[in-house]
Amino acid sequence: MFVDYAEIELAAGDGGSGAVSFRREKYEPKGGPDGGDGGKGGDIFVRGSSNMATLLDFRYKKMFQAPHGKRGGKNNRTGESGPPLVIELPIGTVIADTKSKRVLADLTTDGVDILIARGGKGGRGNTKFKSSTHQAPRKAEPGIPGEKYTVSLELKSIADVGLVGFPNVGKSTLLARLSAAHPKIADYPFTTKTPNLGIVRISEYRSFVMADIPGLIEGAHSGKGMGVRFLRHIQRTRILVYLLDIMSPDPGEDLETLKSEMKAFDPGLLKKKSLIAFNKIDLMAERPAGIDGFSSDDDEICYISAASGENIDNFLKKLSGKLLEND
Repeated sequence: MFVDYAEIELAAGDGGSGAVSFRREKYEPKGGPDGGDGGKGGDIFVRGSSNMATLLDFRYKKMFQAPHGKRGGKNNRTGESGPPLVIELPIGTVIADTKSKRVLADLTTDGVDILIARGGKGGRGNTKFKSSTHQAPRKAEPGIPGEKYTVSLELKSIADVGLVGFPNVGKSTLLARLSAAHPKIADYPFTTKTPNLGIVRISEYRSFVMADIPGLIEGAHSGKGMGVRFLRHIQRTRILVYLLDIMSPDPGEDLETLKSEMKAFDPGLLKKKSLIAFNKIDLMAERPAGIDGFSSDDDEICYISAASGENIDNFLKKLSGKLLEND
């Protein structure tokens, strides 16, 4: 099951308490204080992992507690510090404090640890309270509590190119044509319910990641058709490909609807470089010279067939050029 949102509780370890202790040796039955400090509580780190693709595990496990620091000991022994807790999450996960909405971490790199919650400092033992006027202090400090957060985990796919369009326009077919990905393909809406990623090779040394974003519908920005869940995956892409069905009664209006939905969700999406591709030209008796103001000579527009592969080379050439512009 693909899960791209979860909320969990994080609690770093508390610091250990300082010790109250006095030296008791054979020839010094009433020695001075020797209580050690408490150990530091364990920190909590998050780590991006390319081996994970969903937040499913965090739907069932909600609480993560780092180990506490140990109490200080006699002979000025400092208590053992709590070991750190490392939580692995899929690359592309954004971690935010649910209360303040502050982003605590954005995992974009595999294997990098980011500190999320600090463990508490250990309390001082009674040795630290000895003075010239107070030779036998019976005072020690408790450890400081570790940081605690309730955080949201929001997974956003990371890709160079995102395919955007209404359901059943051929996004999965195009991804399967261009890469080794094998998304589910069928002739009915909402076949794709989760983002699919595929590596598209341009040459021996150049490639890029393409994401097949589940189909959008009018009202997606307000959650209709799980639109908000789908739209968040577009935010990570460098370039957008608006894939339109050339057999639609009004492809131009379809494009405007797509852009309106994305603008309502995040106006910054419309600032991304983009390419318009009219798909399913294999179903037409004659190849189009242009559609309602969209010229076939326009560098921003392609007429393709994902099913037959017609004009795919030209599409890739234009897309490759935009990627180079965006580097």
